[in-house]
Amino acid sequence: MESVRTHTSASVPFRGAGHVFLGISAIVFFSLIFLVAGCERMMPLDTKPLDIAGMTYPAIKQLQAMDITRAELAEIAKARAAGLPDETCIEIVRIYHVRNRPFDAGDTVAGLVQAHLRADTILDLASLDQLGVNAGELRLIRLAGLSDSIVLEVARHEAAGKPVLSGAALSNMRNAGMRESILLELVRRGVPDSEGPAIISLHRHGASEADILRRYPAA
Repeated sequence: MESVRTHTSASVPFRGAGHVFLGISAIVFFSLIFLVAGCERMMPLDTKPLDIAGMTYPAIKQLQAMDITRAELAEIAKARAAGLPDETCIEIVRIYHVRNRPFDAGDTVAGLVQAHLRADTILDLASLDQLGVNAGELRLIRLAGLSDSIVLEVARHEAAGKPVLSGAALSNMRNAGMRESILLELVRRGVPDSEGPAIISLHRHGASEADILRRYPAA
C-alpha cells in the first residue's frame, strides 16, 4: 500500500512538469512564428518584378509607400505586364486597401486587359468589387465583341444583385443580328436572363426594336 502511494505522489510532479514543458514549447513556437514574420517585413521589398513588367520608378515608389506585400507585388506585376497603366495599377491597389483586403486579382486583371477592356473600365469594375468570380463572364462578354459599356452595365447589375442578361444570352442575341444599342438598353432595363430565348424569337419573327422594348419597359 505504501509503495502505491509513493508511486502516485511521484507521478504528480512528473505530470506537472510535462504540462510546463508543453506550455514553454508552445510559447517558443509562436514566438518563432512572430519573429520570422517580423523579419520578413523588415527585409527590403524586391521591386525588380515591377521594373521588368514596365512600371516606372515613381509608380513603384508610390506602391512601396502603400506598404504592399510580396504577394501583392507579384499580382501587380502580372497586371502591369499585361498592359495595365501604372496609375490604374496604383488606384486598384488603393481600392483594395480601403476595403482592408490585399490585392490578389492580378490574373483576372491581366485577362481583362487581354480581352481589350479599357483601363478606366477595369478601374470601374474594381470600384464595383467585380474582379472576383463574375469577372470571367465579363471577359467573355467583351471577347464576344460587345462593348465596354455593356460589360460595365452588366457588372453594375451584378453588384447590386439585380437580374440581368447573361454573357451567353447577349452573345446569342448579337449572333442573331440584334444591334448593340438595343442589347445595352435591355441590360439597363434589367431584363432577366430567362427572357433571352423569347427576345431572340421575337427578333426572328420580325419584331422591331421598338416592339421588343415595349414588351420590356424600364422599371
